[in-house]
Amino acid sequence: MMRNTVGKLVWGAALSTMMGVAVAGDVLLIEKVEERMMRDLPRNGLTQQQVEERYGEPNSKHAPVGDPPITRWIYDDFNVYFEYDLVIESVLHHDAIMREVEARSEP
Repeated sequence: MMRNTVGKLVWGAALSTMMGVAVAGDVLLIEKVEERMMRDLPRNGLTQQQVEERYGEPNSKHAPVGDPPITRWIYDDFNVYFEYDLVIESVLHHDAIMREVEARSEP
């Protein structure tokens, strides 16, 4: 009986801990989505020339990979992915998101 109770307590504590982590993860995900929405990132459908005119020369350009060819450009705070010549996705770097979240939370 005592062993069964201890087992339930251990599982209960583990479940509570995991739920706390899940909630913290959800909050961080929401903050990431809000941060991305507030940023001026290259929109889907822009050409490579339009991106370069608006955001400047990227730090690096990776060669196209695969078929269709996917190209990645790396900027300070985000990456831009192109299929052929058109933007298909812009992704913020994790550290850029965290800097913005921390800056907003400071008094």
